[in-house]
Amino acid sequence: QVQLVESGGGLVQAAGSLRLSCAVPGRTFSTYAMGWFRQASGKEREFVAGRWSDGRTYYTDSVKGRFTISRDNAKNTVYLQMNSLKPEDTAVYYCAARMGYMLTAPGKYDYWGQGTQVTVSS
Repeated sequence: QVQLVESGGGLVQAAGSLRLSCAVPGRTFSTYAMGWFRQASGKEREFVAGRWSDGRTYYTDSVKGRFTISRDNAKNTVYLQMNSLKPEDTAVYYCAARMGYMLTAPGKYDYWGQGTQVTVSS
């Protein structure tokens, strides 16, 4: 079973930045599409950003221009760079992986990280 290990969450001021990391030790991303999701208190888990294995990316409208998904193949690690953070970005952020197409529905992903809390103060 693949294990996704997340890090990088924390407490930041509005307009600040964070970079989340998601590592898959001992594996490559050759056949995986990666996604970032978030779940705020009392809300459903929602798609944030995704990356196909060929490098194409897709973002939900609310984070376009602020968040960037990327990966380092040598480290088998995917990142979510979050800039210009807003209080409404506060949530637990999860990375996820699946084989095949990048999709936005969380139920389509096979492997998940443990989640990391991002809190943006106003």
